[in-house]
Parts: sequence; structure tokens; C-alpha cells
Amino acid sequence: MDRERLATARRLAESQDGVVSRRQLYAAGLSEIHVRRAVESGRWQTHGRHTVAVHTAPLGVMAQRWRAVWEVGESIAAIDGVTALQAAGLKGYEDDRIHLSAKHNHNTVTSRGVTVHKIIRRVPDEVLATGVPRVRPAVAAVRAAHWAVSDRQAALVLLMTVQQKLTAPALLAAAQRSVRGRTRRAFIGAVVRDIASGVESLGELDFAGRCRRRGLPEPSRQVVRHGARGRIYLDVRWDCCDLVVEIEGAHHREGLNVMMDNLRQNALVLAGDRVLRIDVIGLRLEPDLFLDQVAAAHSHTGRRFDVFRGHG
Repeated sequence: MDRERLATARRLAESQDGVVSRRQLYAAGLSEIHVRRAVESGRWQTHGRHTVAVHTAPLGVMAQRWRAVWEVGESIAAIDGVTALQAAGLKGYEDDRIHLSAKHNHNTVTSRGVTVHKIIRRVPDEVLATGVPRVRPAVAAVRAAHWAVSDRQAALVLLMTVQQKLTAPALLAAAQRSVRGRTRRAFIGAVVRDIASGVESLGELDFAGRCRRRGLPEPSRQVVRHGARGRIYLDVRWDCCDLVVEIEGAHHREGLNVMMDNLRQNALVLAGDRVLRIDVIGLRLEPDLFLDQVAAAHSHTGRRFDVFRGHG
């Protein structure tokens, strides 16, 4: 192959992490013979029926996503679910498989490391037009929740998408109304409504649901109080009994967070609130014991200045 054609192929692959589709190569004037000779000479490497790498190194993450789309079907497939969220910047959620969506009435081929999810229809404008075809975060998050292996995993991916500002609660709620998933519809609807109401952590969401099942009154969430050092944001509070519950993740033990939490708690107690502290691990391992403490606090209507600490 002459240098001009090699340069053309490299330009095409430059924005695609080193890979091109045969369709792109043929449209640029290269033939099947050119591709075969480049592969046989050791310059290029094929990765399936439609994907050609203009190098022989392992494929990078983005190249693997391009390969997945091309091998399943360029005109019908888009990366979706957790994979689309990872492409949008999701951090801290591990899933090595590439998740794609494709219309249910199309035949698709299996591809190594790729999970193809058949969908009834696409939401209007759900696929971004630039870069590797991928679904917008709000729709991708709802589908990821439907495809999750458990309710907890479904709630986690929805919450992380909003926490990391990949989408807004209102957009997530609109997507939930539009996406027709096959599993846990009622659960996802309830989680999205809680998120739209201001729940900001999985611990808070779990806690609110458990309180409802215990027949406890609905608490106020993300309450703002004013202290000596400015605003104090409370996870959960019941005005009826001056009870505050703080749901604590692992980050509360980092750096100066312990000191700041102690100052905040002391300010609340001095102002007349009772404070229960529950860490997320404790809520998972001993939920009944912690909920017993919350119920006991509700059964004592007098004003007290006790501090209960939960250890998980």
C-alpha cells in the first residue's frame, strides 16, 4: 500500500483510538486488497468482520467501544447503560463488559466482551451524534437500572449518575417515564422519585424506604440549619420529635471530616436536637437494630439531649 493510503487510514483512525471500520476505509478509496496486504505485512490487525486497527497493539477502551458498535451493527447499535455512563465520565462503578442497545426487530451477532440488550424503541434524540454512538446519560442510567443484577445495584447507578452530575434529576425523571424497561419498573420509579425529591446518597435512600416499611412518619430530607460556622445540611430530620439522623459514608472518616462532623453534631445537640448517626455499612449489616433505635426515639416524645452513635 502506498504512503498516501496509509496516511488516509491513520487520519481516519486518529479520532477513533486507532481503529477504523472497513466501511470507512472503502469509502476513503482503499480496497479489500489494500486492507489484506496491510494485515499480512504486520502493519494492521483485524478485530472481527468490520473492525481494523492501524496498529498491532491491544485495543484501548474507546477502540473496544467502536469495535462493539461496528461488529453488532453500525446502523442499529449504540453503547448504552453503564458503558454509556462510563463514556460520559462515571467514576467508581466497575463493569468491564460493553453494554449495547439495539432495536428488538434486528438480528445481531454475538461479540466477545459485549452484551447486546434488545429494546422496544428508542427515545427521540437519545443517541449522541458525535464520537462513538452512545446514549445520553439520563436514558442510559434508567436502562442500566433495568439491566442491573439487583435492586441495590439499580439504585446505586441511578444515584451515582446524579451525584456525579452526569444528568439532572428532572432529566432522569423524564427518561424514566419514557424508557420502557422489562424489570423492576415500580422500584425504579420509586427510586427516581426519591432522587428528584432530594435524596443524595444510597444510604439515605435505603433509610427512607426502611422507615416507610416500619410505619414511621415521612422525614424531611436535606434540611438546612444555620450554625456558628454557616449552613448545616442534615440528611434526615423529624420536626415532630426534634430527631436528626445522619447517614454516613466512608468519606466521613477521611481527613478532618471526623472533626467537622463532631462540631456539627455538638451544635445540633446544644440547639435541642437528638442525633442518631448510622454509617452506610451498619445500615447494610444491622438495619433492624438501627431502625429499632429510630423507632425508640419516636416513642419518646419528651425533649432529650442524648447522642446515639451507630457502629457498623
